[in-house]
Amino acid sequence: MGNPRVLVYDIETSPLTAYVWGLKDQNIGLNQIVKDWDVMAWGAKWLGDPASKVMYMDRRNNPNDKRILRHLWRLLDEADIVITQNGKGFDSPKLNARFISYGMQPPSPYKHLDTYLIVRNAAQFTSNKLEWLTAKLCTKYKKLSHSKYPGMSLWTECLKGNTDAWNEMKRYNIHDVLSTEEFYNKIKAWAPKSAPSVFTGPNHCGVCGSAEVQRRGTEVKKTGRYQRLHCQKCGRWSTGDKIK
Repeated sequence: MGNPRVLVYDIETSPLTAYVWGLKDQNIGLNQIVKDWDVMAWGAKWLGDPASKVMYMDRRNNPNDKRILRHLWRLLDEADIVITQNGKGFDSPKLNARFISYGMQPPSPYKHLDTYLIVRNAAQFTSNKLEWLTAKLCTKYKKLSHSKYPGMSLWTECLKGNTDAWNEMKRYNIHDVLSTEEFYNKIKAWAPKSAPSVFTGPNHCGVCGSAEVQRRGTEVKKTGRYQRLHCQKCGRWSTGDKIK
């Protein structure tokens, strides 16, 4: 039996367009909506693949997001585990709304690891946003800022058909995937109950696959005493075989 397929992904959505009467504390009615949101772009990669293998699609030159959603649906259907940053609160339900809108069936079930929830439950950083955490913890892929199109202008310029802005969106989206992957690798040992075994075998770490696993004491449960294991590479603690 092979190792599970683990997909890291991130989506970018368009804003709602609506008529409003002011700039503050607006209560927007349904009849004020001019255009609904959709998925503008997505980036994804299989965990552990090189950065050159990041997949990306956007809906530039397309009237809707149906084509790019079908491709992402196939990846989700193939995945055993997905990793996102705040994906349980945003990416996943947003995708489900679009899938339902097109009459698509759910992809096959997968486990979902949300780095936002993992770090929030394990620690208390000043902020749990990817920008803050990758600046503190990541060394190679820190979350990018919108250098040429700051703030909302990146989205509005893409919606105008600005090719340069779409290229910036691609760079930004791909980097989010890479920084999410690096961030997950930094914190995965802190989520022993949230991180299912990606690798199998008695002599390998269930998270990073390292063979540098030491037997470090025992753990008592209702069913008996078990060997306690510690990975010397990623630092994850896990429970081994029952001691007879």
